[in-house]
Amino acid sequence: MKKYAYIGCLGFIAVITTEFGVIGILPQIAEHYHIGIDKAGWLLSAFALIIALTGPFMTLLMSGFDRRKVMLAAIAIFLFTAVVSAMSPPFWLLMLVRILPAFLQPVYIATALSVAVSGADKKQANSLMGIVFIGVALAMVTTVPFATWLASVWIWESSFIVQAAVSIIALTGIYFLLPPMPVQEKKSYRSQLTILTQPAFIISTAMNFFMITAWFSTYSYFADYLNKAKGMDGTMVSYMLFLFGIIGVLSNWLAGKMLSWNVPKTTALFLSGTVIMPFLLYFSGDSLPANIISIAIWGFLYSPSFQNASTYMISSVPNSLEFANSLATSFGNLGVTLGTTLGGWMIVAKGASYNPWIGFVFGILAFLMIIWRSILEKRAEKEKTVIPCS
Repeated sequence: MKKYAYIGCLGFIAVITTEFGVIGILPQIAEHYHIGIDKAGWLLSAFALIIALTGPFMTLLMSGFDRRKVMLAAIAIFLFTAVVSAMSPPFWLLMLVRILPAFLQPVYIATALSVAVSGADKKQANSLMGIVFIGVALAMVTTVPFATWLASVWIWESSFIVQAAVSIIALTGIYFLLPPMPVQEKKSYRSQLTILTQPAFIISTAMNFFMITAWFSTYSYFADYLNKAKGMDGTMVSYMLFLFGIIGVLSNWLAGKMLSWNVPKTTALFLSGTVIMPFLLYFSGDSLPANIISIAIWGFLYSPSFQNASTYMISSVPNSLEFANSLATSFGNLGVTLGTTLGGWMIVAKGASYNPWIGFVFGILAFLMIIWRSILEKRAEKEKTVIPCS
């Protein structure tokens, strides 16, 4: 139902603003707390690591609760986090409150997607999921660049004020527009866990992990990369984030349509950016027009990454939507953690300009997983069509 998909999208904007809103202000946070950019990056990587480690278990635990209450509880925690963070607490406390909503983020995503596609057929489901995932692109085009711009002209804490405002709007929307949705029949833990034994799903999980690692080795340090490798100031970085997000809205909408046509080919098309972007960013040099074009292409190919990864994983186990989604979120965020960690190490060791080449390596690994799953599925299809000799 489209109404539920748009409500899920609204909450997704709050979730993404909170998780990725710090990307544009990491240099300012590092300066304020007198720490290295790699340590400031823990605000993103620790958040993602908690999701990776607890996501599937939290989703299983909450799978029997009223879905509306689950979504409200999750966004309420995001609001609390933003309010405390805006008070510029000591770094250890900032880290602590940053990771609190991470426990419920995958629960919110899995629940919102499940609500959006309830009662829809397979073709409609991909399109409805695409609407929910547009929240990622909308956050990138509105709240994230606005928070970055506001922090550049005022104080870095203003980024968290924006996050709090978005969470209040999402909380209000869910409370008034989404009816109570008790779970009619809760699946057993055992029936949901059986997907972990299926080779196609395991390979799809690895693809997700490698793809997100590839993208976030550079994207986690978007502001720092554009500042150090491309010589852009804070205001210009906020403009680039805006451009990135504008392109991403179109990209997410298009990806949703394309996934209804062919999931593996669509995933591979957008994954190609992990291999293409290092060359584009290298050869664009200091040219502003060339960099604008490169960043537009980057935004187009990157933006549907979570949508593609989730859909690709779910396509291998279509009857385990919520648990598969939580695992997609979990391993995607494990990729965020590794990508952010490797990116921070590379900036300290070699310099920000080398970060995209980390993405190149992991992008190739992700392509290998797509090829491997394709081979397994073709082999299984052949075995089904073989008529046994009598």
